[in-house]
Amino acid sequence: MPTVTGNFGTKATINLPEGQPSGQFVVSTVSEGEGATVAKGDWVTVNYTAKDWTTGKDLASSYDSGGKPQLYQAGNGQLVPAFDQSVLGKKVGSRLLVVAPPAAGFGSQGSSALNVGKDDTVVFVLDLMQSVPQDSTLSGTMTEPPPTAPQVKDNGKAAPTITIPAGQAPPTELQTYVLIKGDGKEVKAGQQLVVQYTGVTWADGKQFDSSWNHGGAQALQVGTGSLIKGWDQGLVGQTVGSRVELVVPPSLGYGDQASGSIPANSTLVFVIDILEAV
Repeated sequence: MPTVTGNFGTKATINLPEGQPSGQFVVSTVSEGEGATVAKGDWVTVNYTAKDWTTGKDLASSYDSGGKPQLYQAGNGQLVPAFDQSVLGKKVGSRLLVVAPPAAGFGSQGSSALNVGKDDTVVFVLDLMQSVPQDSTLSGTMTEPPPTAPQVKDNGKAAPTITIPAGQAPPTELQTYVLIKGDGKEVKAGQQLVVQYTGVTWADGKQFDSSWNHGGAQALQVGTGSLIKGWDQGLVGQTVGSRVELVVPPSLGYGDQASGSIPANSTLVFVIDILEAV
């Protein structure tokens, strides 16, 4: 069985034993954390170190320069079983040693991105940094937006109620209101965020989308143009743990094009809980 040296939160050294791997998928806890236990569907953030047992070569690590943690939903089949299954039932703050034969790793295809050959056994050390359940939300005293802005009523583990001010013309520029100020890290362009969100149209106050209606917390990339401009501009620079209200004019939303149930030239109002940034 391989052994590990180094501490949680730093790049591990993986020491391989003599002989060939057994072909068994093995997950062992090197050190146990004291955080929440990971359940299926939780958004987990994992740092990793890896070594190809077949070749003896060290592989890319999230601790390397330019590397970043892996964010994914546990147990949902998004990644190979070495990541997908190994974290289930484990506690945040734990360091895991994972021996992944081809069936639990990269199979007969290998991975050109990681320089793993076909049918290679790979050893991973996973540091379980964070876990965000799909029904996560923020709590705390909210700062009310000004009377001319949409008002927000918290509904716990359900979509908030957003009320458009009567007789008020929509703004022509992006309006950002921090309803709860989080004390986490600052959101940077290019990061993946885990968020709960709800959106309504200013014109009639009708909800057109909410993460609460399709599985809970969602992951998306901010600041790269994959979202509407209002989100990119309004969320970069905020902090994890914040609840943000964005009033997005058409020029920073969908413009003169309809999108689903959203009419063309719509001003949009979002309430967004920023739960994690990776």
